[in-house]
Order: sequence, then structure tokens, then C-alpha cells
Amino acid sequence: MAKYFDVHPDHPQRRIIGNVADSIRSGALVAYPTDSCYALGCRLGNRDALGRIRTIRDLDDRHHFTLVCENFAQLGQFVHIDNDVFRALKAATPGGYTFILPATKEVPRQLQHPKKKTVGVRIPDHTVTQALLAELGEPLVSSTLLLPGEDEPLTQGWEIKDRLDHVVDAVVDSGDCGTTPTTVIDFSGGGPEIVRRGAGDTSRFE
Repeated sequence: MAKYFDVHPDHPQRRIIGNVADSIRSGALVAYPTDSCYALGCRLGNRDALGRIRTIRDLDDRHHFTLVCENFAQLGQFVHIDNDVFRALKAATPGGYTFILPATKEVPRQLQHPKKKTVGVRIPDHTVTQALLAELGEPLVSSTLLLPGEDEPLTQGWEIKDRLDHVVDAVVDSGDCGTTPTTVIDFSGGGPEIVRRGAGDTSRFE
């Protein structure tokens, strides 16, 4: 049965955020809110939880997982990024974007695209997510909480708890965060390629 954490959306309780972070450090797979929609997340290197995300979402090995980072200092450890791309990302973050970039050796192979050796990264603009990332001190390996055969992600914490109670370890509920996933921009080929239009404005990359 999944633990249920009720977190204030604007003033996250430090004790509760600390408990969530401890759960993640202990190997938990959590459902948590972001600035685009709910996501499934776990600690980097947690192979069991990663496998569970693949099973829950019915994903193949070509799926790009996302490293959800607190800031650019953290993001820069996991992707190769030149000055032009850095400026483009800096202007668009934090916010509803996921960027696909060449992975560094810090990224486990099972998180990388098998042929391109790329990984998704993002810096969210969400108070609760940022509080959790700050407490955790490392990125969350994440994937949108979109179940197979459904058109929209789950968006209510109580519904996530009800439906995924026996396949996730914790649910973080800070209210509705919408159903629009991030805009995905692929920079791995040099210039920006819009892979998915979502929460982030694409005009700056067109």
C-alpha cells in the first residue's frame, strides 16, 4: 500500500518533504506533481523502480526518461551542453520543457536512448517539486504518469493512490497540476527539433 503525503502547494511542509526524500533514498517509486502534470519518479540508479515505471507505462527501451533537476549546476553533470544551447535553455527554464541532449558518463546506460546515447533533462517551475529536489540533493529519474491506453495523464492525487496503490510506494498530493505534458525539444542533432508540443511555448524554438 502506497504512503500518501498531503503537501501544501505554496508552502511545502519541510517535515513531509523530508519524509518523501527519505522514501526515495530508500528505493521508493513515487508519483509526484510537476508544473506540467503528475510524474513517476525514483532515485538515479534505482533499477527496480525504473523497471516498474516501464511496466506501469508499458514502455520500450527507446523511451527517453527525464532527469528532473533542481538547477543548471545539477543539470550540467548529466548532459553535454555548448554555449548556444545553454543560452537557449536558460531563457526557457524553469518551465514546462524537456530537453533531449547527449548524456555524460554520469547517466546510467539504461536511461540513455540505446542508439543516440541521449537523455531528457528539465528544470521544473513547481514549488513542491523544487522543495523535494532541494531536499533530495540529486535529480529524480522521471516519466509522465500516463497509463497505457489513456489519452491524458492522471492529475488527482487521491485517484493516483486509488489506482496505483499496489504498484507505487508513495503519492505526493499538492492539488491538481494539469494534464498537459512538457514540450520536448531535441538538441542532440545541433539545432532545436520540436518532438512534442505541450506546456512550453514552442515559438522560441521555431
